[in-house]
Amino acid sequence: MAQSEVKTIGVLTSGGDAPGMNAAIRAVVRTAINKGLKVKGIMRGYAGLLQEEIVDMNSVSVSETINRGGTILYTARCEEFMTEEGPKRGAEICRKHGLDAVVVIGGDGSYRGAGKLALNGINTVGLPGTIDLDIACTDYTIGFDTAVNTAMDAIDKVRDTSTSHERCSIIEVMGRHAGYIALWCGIANGAEDILIPERYDGNEQNLINHIIENRKRGKKHHIIINAEGIGHSTSMARRIEAATGIETRATIIGYIQRGGTPTCKDRVYASIMGATAVRLLCEGKKNRIVAYKGGQFVDFDIQEALQMKKDIPEDQFEISRLLGR
Repeated sequence: MAQSEVKTIGVLTSGGDAPGMNAAIRAVVRTAINKGLKVKGIMRGYAGLLQEEIVDMNSVSVSETINRGGTILYTARCEEFMTEEGPKRGAEICRKHGLDAVVVIGGDGSYRGAGKLALNGINTVGLPGTIDLDIACTDYTIGFDTAVNTAMDAIDKVRDTSTSHERCSIIEVMGRHAGYIALWCGIANGAEDILIPERYDGNEQNLINHIIENRKRGKKHHIIINAEGIGHSTSMARRIEAATGIETRATIIGYIQRGGTPTCKDRVYASIMGATAVRLLCEGKKNRIVAYKGGQFVDFDIQEALQMKKDIPEDQFEISRLLGR
């Protein structure tokens, strides 16, 4: 698609919200306007697209938003877009509203939706917006830095009271299928144990033994960071207390990790990614995903990116285990 053919760009946020999404939206809108393009905001993700909740945007629309968490375009799940008919109808609606391309900000599920739009003839560019850091083609995702810092701060506070009461504390952080928040917090907060979906073998007795060994060595508290994908923190706490005789409490940090003012990194990287998305479209690139890889902002074909796999770096996991002993 040549630059002259791109007249109007749509932008949407989909899936879970992530701090920095507004910075990305702002960059898409202002970069596009600077290049003489029109921008339309699609409200509530793919669900809003199918409901034709599409509004005109300008520079004022995104004023005073770079510091806000969440997403000014709102977000929603959309089961209909997982069907064969949903993306077809979405593509027809894009054409009806004169959208030459759509910038999709979200995670893996959002990318799959973008891929389906692409297969139905709508040029799409994806931006990695998810606190889980679980998109294979990129080393950075919008929102992870803020979320992990929010969790780290909360865990520091729990540690204070855990130490005061000489407890074992199980602290559950977000991450249904990916343990990056748990891993990073485990290292940053000095946790004794980290449970993540990619590595946990379900052997609770090893946890119990580790707690007892540490108490014998004179440690007065024990911190376990538990990823949401493992879950069951409250029942785990009861079992550990019964087995060790040590007071054990569970704390589920929950959705505070999604919200709040984005960090500088999330604001800057999201802004660069948003501007890059518009540049790619103006260069005639089709169906790309913007990524941060090896210290550079790069782009991949959507279908290629969807085939990539990601796993926890083994050396980081081993370091976390070593430092927790």
